[in-house]
Amino acid sequence: MSVSAVAADRSVCAPLPVLGRDVRVPLVTGGEVDYAALDYAASAPALQRVWDDVAAYAPYYGSVHRGAGYLSQLSTDLFENSRRTIAEFLGCGAEDQVVFTRSTTDSLNLLASVLPQDTRVFVFETEHHASLLPWEQRADVAVTYLNAPRTPQQAVDTLEKALAERAPYGPALVCVTGASNVTGELWPVRELAAAAHAHGARIVLDAAQLAPHHPVDIAELDVDWVAFSGHKLYAPFGAGVLAGRADWLQEAAPYLAGGGASRKVSRRTDGGVDVEWHTTAARHEAGSPNVIGAYAIASACRALSEAGFEGLVAREQALITRVREGLAEVPEVNVLSLFGEDAARVGVLSFVVEGWNSSHFAAALSAEYGIGVRDGLFCAHPLVRTLLGSEPQEPGECGAPDSAPGERSLNAIRVSFGAGTPDEHVERFLRAVKELVTDGARWNYRTEDGRCVPAV
Repeated sequence: MSVSAVAADRSVCAPLPVLGRDVRVPLVTGGEVDYAALDYAASAPALQRVWDDVAAYAPYYGSVHRGAGYLSQLSTDLFENSRRTIAEFLGCGAEDQVVFTRSTTDSLNLLASVLPQDTRVFVFETEHHASLLPWEQRADVAVTYLNAPRTPQQAVDTLEKALAERAPYGPALVCVTGASNVTGELWPVRELAAAAHAHGARIVLDAAQLAPHHPVDIAELDVDWVAFSGHKLYAPFGAGVLAGRADWLQEAAPYLAGGGASRKVSRRTDGGVDVEWHTTAARHEAGSPNVIGAYAIASACRALSEAGFEGLVAREQALITRVREGLAEVPEVNVLSLFGEDAARVGVLSFVVEGWNSSHFAAALSAEYGIGVRDGLFCAHPLVRTLLGSEPQEPGECGAPDSAPGERSLNAIRVSFGAGTPDEHVERFLRAVKELVTDGARWNYRTEDGRCVPAV
């Protein structure tokens, strides 16, 4: 489906209203233009609905679980109702817990902290650092890093083989992304979950890039936990979620020790203290909760559900098709992929441009066209280095990232979009790519603090 056909298809949603859609930014060549935010994979703009809900609640802000006053009671109800809304959004079972955290990174570090001793973790090298790195912080946990697969079936086969070769005892955990933050490609989560469970392992889904684009149902996907961030789900107010099985969460020491996590604290005769910890989600939510962050996520969940994921997915697929077709018209552009051109994906694509350093290209898109994209290695260094291993990459004179002695400078450009992206932003991006490749930049650029910026 082409972008022009989107409006004619009644099953396809219009862009959801987001903050910043009318923000004007200056161009180095003169004048101003509406900012085209095409870096949703880093942080999506707030939905207008989320902002309005938060603004309506703000005058009633109060402490959570800590006061007898009306505003405290209202805020406590709002906080716990938000937990229930998110549980419903994720298809959680009655025994599952929804723990509020700061982000996906925080959620996965929380899970790492509660793993039973001698757990073996299996994780693909293709993961975002948030799901690649937390496990080795535990000296009593072993990590097996799996090589990058080149097809979804190879991912399943690789995991099957690794699980079959492990010692047939002790706890095990598989960590996998739902959609790559580099290529946007969807991973075979259900099949990986089946492989994990067949070998007595549990599985956690990093849904940071999946949840904003597709329904995520714990029961349907058969995963044990889901982790995601509000700031990628159109709710950038500093909160995240870890949802799923309660047993490991209940049995482990609290993630943070402090008020809210404890039910009872008493002095002992020897001068120490005895602590009785909560067994609910509060066990890992010490400190004053981020009620606005939690409410914002719940508001975003409601907005996406009410808009209808079927229509949102259909419109995004039309945008993906348009972007891929437009980039394919420029021979100098090479789109990065693990699973190939036919792989299903969300609205995240990374690419390199022959003859350009990616930082220089991204800087020109911003300064000359008012388009915000991402350049670099996207907090997924092993994956991007694998994808760029045989790609020509001009070191350039501007913004080339530091490289180790004997290594080439590697970086790429990422364009990402979602429910709030107007068609015009996609068309402007494609036009800008073609003009920069054909005519070159219209401005001079220099490196400042490792970034490529317009020369003044």
